[in-house]
Amino acid sequence: MAARMTDAHRRFLQVLMSNGITEGSEARKLHQHCCETDKVYYAHDKLDDFISTINSHLQPLFMQIRKGVSEDDGRAHYAVVNLAETEVTKMASDYTETELELFRKTMDLIILSENGFASSTDILNLADQLKTKKMKKKEAEQVLKVFVEDKWLSEKNGEYTLHTRCIIEMEQYILSNYQDVARKCNICHSLTIQSQVCESCGIGMHLPCVRKYFRGQTEPRCPKCNEFWSCDTPGTKESIF
Repeated sequence: MAARMTDAHRRFLQVLMSNGITEGSEARKLHQHCCETDKVYYAHDKLDDFISTINSHLQPLFMQIRKGVSEDDGRAHYAVVNLAETEVTKMASDYTETELELFRKTMDLIILSENGFASSTDILNLADQLKTKKMKKKEAEQVLKVFVEDKWLSEKNGEYTLHTRCIIEMEQYILSNYQDVARKCNICHSLTIQSQVCESCGIGMHLPCVRKYFRGQTEPRCPKCNEFWSCDTPGTKESIF
């Protein structure tokens, strides 16, 4: 029998849904605030149990609070996922068909790339090739800005990748629609877009997971096949050796 859903659980869920995505430390603060406000039992190490109670009540509604990790720094994040919706229906109420087509094509570029990024130039070059309606580059730039503000994409120095929110909410969609290239991290078992891949057996690992797993090792070896880990991605070599 599922544990009782209290006002603290409801308050926590409402804030998570309003935020779209919540960083782990903020979720822990929110957990404490909700419990103390509604005078229910609080323990700092019981966040997962607290969320499990909410998820047991969300299950009949085909919804779930899911945990994922940032591909930049490995920090945990939480988002509410609607399991009954596909990527298209999830975003359809917020964007036009043309904007959704641009997003899908951007996702293609990112997922099919070697490093999990797509340049603004490559994305903007797609604007006048859309089937629904051609888009001017200035208009496409504005749409990309909205995707970043809404936390579907992240941008850094003119390079775009999928935001942590997008990866958490669309994990099943991506794994189903990009079966040949999409993979889960061998360490944390979450979907990985930016990753290092073993040249011998083909497993992938998030960059933060690579740093953490190989920290202090003088001769890093693949956690699956035990072959030498030969990847030399910038920003990890210093941490590995």
